[in-house]
Amino acid sequence: MATIRNDITIDRPADAVWDALSDFHAVHRRVAPSFLTDCKPDGEGVRVVHFSNGTTARETLVSSDDDRRRLVYAIIGGHAAHYNASVEVIAEGAGRCRVIWTIDLVPNEFADYVLGLTKLAVGDMQRTLGRVT
Repeated sequence: MATIRNDITIDRPADAVWDALSDFHAVHRRVAPSFLTDCKPDGEGVRVVHFSNGTTARETLVSSDDDRRRLVYAIIGGHAAHYNASVEVIAEGAGRCRVIWTIDLVPNEFADYVLGLTKLAVGDMQRTLGRVT
């Protein structure tokens, strides 16, 4: 199993960043609007996200913990035999936080492709989440 870990700093309060990240069906508007072009609900706790490269993924919400500011989702189907991800928001003083996005996936050979996508997503996340109000 491959693990991809992104650890980014956002110059906004943790609660404001968590508010955007925990809005499961608005990820395309509030978190990564250049990386994701659309997001549609597909049943309870399920979304279909459309990526700027033309691909789509059906993501299932596994858990969302407001107290810990942690969200977990999985992709069922698609190219990966297993894909599970968590996003955590950690306060770092007034007006600043860290976002830790961890992805576990199988097969390992798929990791380079996903890593390339996450690099694009992280840049968009930093720009967008740095502007949340």
